[in-house]
Amino acid sequence: MDSERFRKLLDTPGPFVSVYFEDTHNTPDADDQLELRWRALREQLQHEGVDDEVTTEIERAVMDLRPPVGWSGRGVVAGADGVVVNEHLLRPTATTVVRVSDLPYIVPIVEHGFVTPAYLLVEVDHTGADITIHVDGVLETEVVDGGGYPVHKASGAETAGYGDPQQRTDEAARKNIRAVADRIAELVDGTRAEAVFVVGEVRSRSDLIKALAERVQERAVPLEVGARNSGHDLTEVQGHIDTWFATRRLREIDDAAQRFDAEKGRQSGRAAEGLDAVCSALRQGAVETLIVGDIGDATVVADESMTTVAPNANALSEQGAAPAKTLRADEALPMWAVSVGAALVRTDERIDPADGVAAVLRYAPTLH
Repeated sequence: MDSERFRKLLDTPGPFVSVYFEDTHNTPDADDQLELRWRALREQLQHEGVDDEVTTEIERAVMDLRPPVGWSGRGVVAGADGVVVNEHLLRPTATTVVRVSDLPYIVPIVEHGFVTPAYLLVEVDHTGADITIHVDGVLETEVVDGGGYPVHKASGAETAGYGDPQQRTDEAARKNIRAVADRIAELVDGTRAEAVFVVGEVRSRSDLIKALAERVQERAVPLEVGARNSGHDLTEVQGHIDTWFATRRLREIDDAAQRFDAEKGRQSGRAAEGLDAVCSALRQGAVETLIVGDIGDATVVADESMTTVAPNANALSEQGAAPAKTLRADEALPMWAVSVGAALVRTDERIDPADGVAAVLRYAPTLH
């Protein structure tokens, strides 16, 4: 998972409140169930001494977010100034989680969060396209009309004195497709869309993808769900898109596991494993991908301003820093990874690293 989405937490003053709970909405009494869950959460927050204003902000976030469809979880992270993260999860955490600490707890979002970056949905035919832009959950739709007509040869057309009607219709169709391809390139550059899903009959899809600029063509994903204006099921289209992103997430976990095993096997110095090695790599800014497994209740230590981190007080002292804070490793290490721009992966049985944490590195650090 790209850690950029968490960078706003780095500038948020603590302490932090991290809340994760089941937010399933598949029964007639779902709203009543949510109210009951919130009452229990509020009692826990009061028990933890959370400021009343922050609790009110969390309540507003919990109750006002549009309900999910079906089985779902929810993650809410608030700082001293209010809620920073409020989103649905693909599935709930095994148990309700309420933490009040110096750092936010983001591992459940890394594991179960909806990883849906900006993308385009293009419904195309040879007259133009309907383009829907998805950015941060906000949808905008526009129509591209290339102005090329006609795109269908008239029945019984004659060629004498007027040129070949087939050539005219083909050129009109190409003009429209080029206009769509140009607009898609502009939108991809403007939104940094990571995928362009293309819906349409076979020839329209094929012609558009061929016309796309190479940098955009690499992001094109054809969907075989019907033609433009055919009345296809938008729910089915969204299902294909969600499946594509879910598959990509599994592929990212596989890639991280394979790279870690490969670097570890060749002893290149570009794989770190265990709290000591990973903390060292994070201090040097060498971590490219942090791999989080079962860290459990392990802790690390940091200086007063939390500018450096180590597995224990002695290791921190060797860095010339005075140990001032003891932090949960499953909170501290992901946030340090965010600060150095590293990607985050919550692993499964593919990797079982020492101390529950590993990393693929950008380069071999000078020392561990």
